[in-house]
Amino acid sequence: MLKKIRIVTALLILWSLTGLLHAAPLKMATTTSTQNSGLLDLLLPAFQKQTGIEVQVIAVGTGKALKMGRDGDVDVVMVHAVAAEEKFVAEGYGTDRVQFMYNDFVIVGPKSDPAGIKDEKSVTAAMTKILEQQAKFVSRGDDSGTHKKEKTLWKAANLTPAGSWYIEAGQGMGKVLQMASELDGYSMTDRGTWLAYKGKVDLALLNAGDEKLSNPYGIIAVSKAKHPDTNYTAAKQMIDWISSEPAQQLIKNYRLHGEPLFIPLLLK
Repeated sequence: MLKKIRIVTALLILWSLTGLLHAAPLKMATTTSTQNSGLLDLLLPAFQKQTGIEVQVIAVGTGKALKMGRDGDVDVVMVHAVAAEEKFVAEGYGTDRVQFMYNDFVIVGPKSDPAGIKDEKSVTAAMTKILEQQAKFVSRGDDSGTHKKEKTLWKAANLTPAGSWYIEAGQGMGKVLQMASELDGYSMTDRGTWLAYKGKVDLALLNAGDEKLSNPYGIIAVSKAKHPDTNYTAAKQMIDWISSEPAQQLIKNYRLHGEPLFIPLLLK
């Protein structure tokens, strides 16, 4: 009888431990722009409902998100900086990279538009005018995907922003938009965050549509070869799920102010 009790007790303990292991959340580093858009509030509950996997979100800039992946502090990263993503995978830190949606960057600023960029079709021309007029410009300044794109655009235009007019905030996108609003300045933002914040800030969308402003998003599992303790199985489930038609349809249907925030890339 005592032996049976011990066996039952051992099985209960094993079952309990198995349940705890199964319940371990998937740690995902993503961008503040993704979180600010509200999209994750739609996607993650649907993912958990289907798979039983809870996702623990850490919202930082793309640079910090990829560093967390390199350090093995997360299981999966969801970011938007193609060159940095490709380097992350090429160096062996990430696997199973999938580009699953995109939107675009836009330049916003004071409704009075002191730099006169509203009628410019070229983002290069718009940024040149901002620099020439030394109109206040609030940059993310945090090595995020948005900041990387902004630096690429300045460089492509052979421009070097510097001076009191150029403010490097070191903050997430939402706070940067609030700063730009308070300072009557310009800023570059992803469209998703703009749609989420445009009713909360005194800014106008002044420049958009240039193909240079395209903004694809990727999701990457952290390499189990580099970090054996990473929850690769759950990360791969997340990648497969977000690539699936139901998830892509959720992305397609997500709107604010009647406008889509993201366009799915994998919807057939």
